[in-house]
Amino acid sequence: MRVNAYAAPSAGEPLVPTTIERRAVGENDVLIAIEYAGICHSDIHTVNGDWGRQPFPVVPGHEIIGRVTEVGSSVTNHKVGDRVGVGCFVNSCRECDNCRNGDEQHCTTPGGGVGTYAAKDRDGSFTQGGYSTHVVVDAHFALKVPEGMDPAAATPLLCAGITTYAPLKKWGAGPGKKVAIVGLGGLGHMGVKIAHAMGAEVTVLSQSLKKQEDGLRLGADHYYATSDPATFEQLASSFDLIVNTVSAKIDIDAYLGLLAVDGTMVNVGAPAEPLSVNVFSLITNRRNFAGSMIGGIELTQETLDFCAEHGIGSEVEVISADQINEAYARVLASDVRYRFVIDTATLA
Repeated sequence: MRVNAYAAPSAGEPLVPTTIERRAVGENDVLIAIEYAGICHSDIHTVNGDWGRQPFPVVPGHEIIGRVTEVGSSVTNHKVGDRVGVGCFVNSCRECDNCRNGDEQHCTTPGGGVGTYAAKDRDGSFTQGGYSTHVVVDAHFALKVPEGMDPAAATPLLCAGITTYAPLKKWGAGPGKKVAIVGLGGLGHMGVKIAHAMGAEVTVLSQSLKKQEDGLRLGADHYYATSDPATFEQLASSFDLIVNTVSAKIDIDAYLGLLAVDGTMVNVGAPAEPLSVNVFSLITNRRNFAGSMIGGIELTQETLDFCAEHGIGSEVEVISADQINEAYARVLASDVRYRFVIDTATLA
């Protein structure tokens, strides 16, 4: 079937209306009529060519929520009418050790996990994302959206939510732990909400104090400006866990200095430029510097369920499709609080 979409025709070019072909529904597939698609900074990096050459034209979007309108003959986990979500990948081998352990995003077979857009699928076609009216995916990679969740506010949980939930869970955010979130943007504001719900003492480290009121409202206990050198002196050796959400180059060594003994700094933001680390920043206090990216299907479902249980959604600004390019410019200017979500009804 041909469906309406918005695509980037080439690197750095504005997105334009188009139509794309969606495959026929196979026996293990579901057809989803998309209701909302989130705008992630990763979309912008991809269409601008920051992460290398892409198979243009590209339809971005890996934060997708919609209703199932057709199911394949072998599908048992979803039915027509279910509200489901699709995150950052739509296929994997499901046979390697990582896939069997629930880490499909780290699939080790040639080609690895298949991204929701700009990726070569196992049938040789290139995937196209959620800035469209419909998508067909293998039912295994469609998540159940709990009843009662606001679908627009839940949409960014498919990337921003799992991206912050995964390291917070793995590195033990909870009661008695001091957690710092670097940056209060699309990722950072979700990190604050989730870490607070887990019971941790939460500090926001932001370049300035202009979002301080927001940060405290969202669940932070403390808020500091990193542009003030006194911040790094006052908070030296304080934190058990730091989650860096910013997609820009920062002084990693300065932030490592804020970790307590055995503390960990986890990078989830993905700047285009390399980051350097002085080994003495790690040796001191036996610190760790780690990275994390999204999570497998089971953990993503856990994220949705956790957020539903705790009443957590993203802070969103819902836009029409003809506002996508303006939204990209505003993301780059840090002029959104805190996530843009496209109403895909405006693509019809």
